[in-house]
Amino acid sequence: MFKRSLCLLILLMLFPLPSWAMEFVNIPAGCFMMGRDANFEEGHDDELPRHRVCVGAFQMGKYEVTQAEWVDVMGSNPSELKGRTSPVENVSWHDIQEFIKRINRRDGKRYRLPSEAEWEYAARAGTVTTYACGDDESCLGNIAWYWSNSGNRTRPVGQKQPNRWGLHDMQGNVWEWVQDCYHDSYNGAPSDGRARQDGACTFRVLRGGSWGSKPRDLRSAYRDSYTPVYRFSDLGFRLARGQ
Repeated sequence: MFKRSLCLLILLMLFPLPSWAMEFVNIPAGCFMMGRDANFEEGHDDELPRHRVCVGAFQMGKYEVTQAEWVDVMGSNPSELKGRTSPVENVSWHDIQEFIKRINRRDGKRYRLPSEAEWEYAARAGTVTTYACGDDESCLGNIAWYWSNSGNRTRPVGQKQPNRWGLHDMQGNVWEWVQDCYHDSYNGAPSDGRARQDGACTFRVLRGGSWGSKPRDLRSAYRDSYTPVYRFSDLGFRLARGQ
């Protein structure tokens, strides 16, 4: 018994457990129609053509990555709107790639950014409506922090109702970087859920809207993009793993 305890102590000294335990939700494999349904929903051309995508099973972060989690890996907090359990923000796509490199080296798990298709699949959680909560924007107050209720800042993660698959803050709070390079349509997009990484990749995709977004930006099909070096107080992310 003593030898076993001593071995465990030595292992913990050599390979310490993280000071936080990030929660993940199992996302089932399945197929869905990605993009805007032009018959029922107004929007932008880059949300078209609507197309069928089949996604393999993976895990998605239950919450957006928090400031405490970022500090635990990176050692400092870049966020403008401070809060230990609020989502980290003011991080670029490149900053996040460094975070992922460090956490994978430390914890030995295959963390990554979700692809855009995985993100929309998880955000919709089996729905086909304009928003994850329905077609009427009046439902957004139950699931999202956005311009009408946020007080012009981020809020601690997990305070709003989750979607059908148990994911919190998929709409609002902070925009979420995904892995994909931005293209102005879905022509040529992968149909298997992989990230689209062809082209110049001058811009990377953002999803979900933020604390400052209007309802139209919280639609499940809505897309935005910035250069991968851009930082702002409404830009954050969540992690995926698996596949």
